[in-house]
Amino acid sequence: QFKFVESGGGSVQPGGSLRLSCAASGFILSGYTIGWFRQAPGKEREIVSCKTRHDGTTYYAHSVKDRFIISRDNAKNTAHLQGYNLQPEDTAVYYCAAQIAGDYCPGGEYDYWGQGTQISVSS
Repeated sequence: QFKFVESGGGSVQPGGSLRLSCAASGFILSGYTIGWFRQAPGKEREIVSCKTRHDGTTYYAHSVKDRFIISRDNAKNTAHLQGYNLQPEDTAVYYCAAQIAGDYCPGGEYDYWGQGTQISVSS
């Protein structure tokens, strides 16, 4: 059974940093395209970053480029999203997801999703 467990969200002041984690079970994470998405109140879900299987291609949304880093820890079967210089507009629920059949980044259909973790940025 494919499963994700997310952790690492919280509240920070503008300019702060947080690292989100997404622990996978039931499959080997390195063999699948992974993505991080976020949804702010009253807004549609948007992609933040993605990375294809075996780390072939990496994508960042323009709004987070040069501030966020997506990575995989294959030894722990865990994906991470590191955010630096967080701003109030980064406030959202963040979700990790995996494409089981596809290998598209950006784009593609994501089949399995984490439960979401909240990042709140305010002074």
